[in-house]
Amino acid sequence: MEKLNSAEAYNDRGMERAENGDYAGAIADYTEAIAINPNYAEAYYNRAYDRSEIKDYKGAIEDYTKVIELAPDAAPAYFNRGMAKAKIGDAEGANADCEYAKSLGL
Repeated sequence: MEKLNSAEAYNDRGMERAENGDYAGAIADYTEAIAINPNYAEAYYNRAYDRSEIKDYKGAIEDYTKVIELAPDAAPAYFNRGMAKAKIGDAEGANADCEYAKSLGL
């Protein structure tokens, strides 16, 4: 794999890969971005989104939770985490996350 020089470069390439349907490649790039910068909320968000696309809802929930730790006012992370929770049958958790996202203005 080509070695990129920044977390942002890996994140950007991951987004390009995801747009082309290469979710495994995208997730690998986001993981590299996170290894370079463990506080890169956007890379966690993108990885969570793509994990949901491949039905890895538990992985998505973990990543959305990390986004929320890093950016507590990230309404889309709460909403998408709620949607992932719904997919695994956690209706109560899904409702709580979606309601909180609404309270943040989503």
